[in-house]
Amino acid sequence: MGGQPLAGRIIAITRPAGQADGICATLAALGAEPLRFPLLTVAAVDDPAPLQAMARRLADYSMVFFVSPNAVRHALDVMLPVAPWPPGVVVATVGKGSEAVLAARGFRDVIAPDQGFDSESVLALPAFQPAAVAGRRILILRGDGGRDLLGQTLAARGARVDYLTCYHRSGPATDPARLLDCARAGRLSALTITSSEGLGYLRALPGAEALLELPLFVPHPRIAGRAAETGFSRVIVTEAGDSGLVAGLVDHFAPRNRNTYPG
Repeated sequence: MGGQPLAGRIIAITRPAGQADGICATLAALGAEPLRFPLLTVAAVDDPAPLQAMARRLADYSMVFFVSPNAVRHALDVMLPVAPWPPGVVVATVGKGSEAVLAARGFRDVIAPDQGFDSESVLALPAFQPAAVAGRRILILRGDGGRDLLGQTLAARGARVDYLTCYHRSGPATDPARLLDCARAGRLSALTITSSEGLGYLRALPGAEALLELPLFVPHPRIAGRAAETGFSRVIVTEAGDSGLVAGLVDHFAPRNRNTYPG
């Protein structure tokens, strides 16, 4: 990506606070002006006691699955000061972001898909097949709510699955006036969305109609389908992760090729 192919473009970045620095720096280096509007507010659980108690009995489990970078950060921040990670307990996750955060905490040999980056991709891995999980205890660390496909499927395959909430999610805490004013003035070039939950919060904003005609970049077909259903007319599916979003933005605005989900 030579030069500044995104020069003059204002691009809304909707990742939670603390998770947007990397993509914003990359976009700025490519000439764009990132407009930060976190759609999800992430906070630690009110009572850390369940996580602290779990830290002392992790050895009861064969595998611990972290659903996101937030799950890694918020769980390990509480659990590791209580007790070291027990040897033999396998660590698994989904997404390169979660793998990177785990690596920064010293975890190697993490089980994760090389592509797909969703529950379906995780469930296709050899380590999650019925012969591998039947009779084993698996702990899923996550925020409040979220998809249950992984746990339900593992249980159907014979695993004993427990969930533990390690962080809370809520809607945007930032005033959307700047985002909406920029869109109404015709200055906002594009939006990026990385979760269906965030998309729901965006669509619920008073005045969100001003955003519906903008190019909306998403890293997964499931999010794209939901976006199209809720009225977004120009939805572009990119590869996964920040690198996929950036490549999709450059391909769209440079332009080289386009992969648009019909909305």
